[in-house]
Amino acid sequence: MRIGIDLGGTKIEAIALAGDGRELARLRVPTPTGDYGATVAAVVGLVTEIEKQTRRRGTVGVGIPGTLSPASGLVKNANSTALIGQPLDRDLETALGRPPRLANDANCFAVSEAVDGAGRGAGVVFGVILGTGVGGGLVVNGRPLGGRNAIAGEWGHNPLPWPSDDDRPGPLCYCAKRGCIETFLSGPGLVRDYQDNGGEGGLAAADVAARAEAGEARAGAAMERYEKRLARALASVINLIDPDVIVLGGGLSNIERLYETVPGLWRDWVFSDRVDTALRKNRHGDSSGVRGAAWLWPLEADVTD
Repeated sequence: MRIGIDLGGTKIEAIALAGDGRELARLRVPTPTGDYGATVAAVVGLVTEIEKQTRRRGTVGVGIPGTLSPASGLVKNANSTALIGQPLDRDLETALGRPPRLANDANCFAVSEAVDGAGRGAGVVFGVILGTGVGGGLVVNGRPLGGRNAIAGEWGHNPLPWPSDDDRPGPLCYCAKRGCIETFLSGPGLVRDYQDNGGEGGLAAADVAARAEAGEARAGAAMERYEKRLARALASVINLIDPDVIVLGGGLSNIERLYETVPGLWRDWVFSDRVDTALRKNRHGDSSGVRGAAWLWPLEADVTD
């Protein structure tokens, strides 16, 4: 049995999967706000309860909103600030009596979709998160690629490629640089662009997409700019790693027109005579992160179901 933990900013979710991917149990609790010790205890409590319900012992994988620094072994880049600077893997190993596997939540999303989701059977899968922020994860033969600095897949903090005059100098990003992909392709980025070009305020990204479908000219123009920017950003990913499948997740992955328009556009920037890369919507939705955490222990791992 494989237990996955999705350690989010507002909730901690746990799932137990059998070897064939069947869901055996699922639980969730609120995340203790700003309390690292209570957060570790909450994860341990979920694992204990899952094993009590299933009467089985499992491996434990944890998806976190950050990553472990290869230099220090401590959590870095986490938007749940109570985790920053903590030896989360070591503390969980002590509390659980077994070694957990930790990965960035975007990597967990990519693993889930690569193992038994929209990228199943593909050798190289790039998972994209298009939501409040923009993240990504890279999976090769079912295993996440973390990288030497544990930042593989962080395409959201690269500059938007092949910028037009409309893209310059680009919005200021929280990372203190301008023109990051995240500032254009996140939900807030789409809304900001719509408003900056005369659109109504107070809307969400889904509202802009809906207005475009209904024929509103300003919303339609905003969506066309968004699609071209997404196509350019993904073309740079294809040029660099040439994945078999790109899977979209996050709230903006529900905009169905992206799957038709973007592959038709990215051909102009991909350095190839033809582009066979598939662009697909995620299969597991909001469950991808917690399922991917469970799959951090691969099929060949010594696990008793």
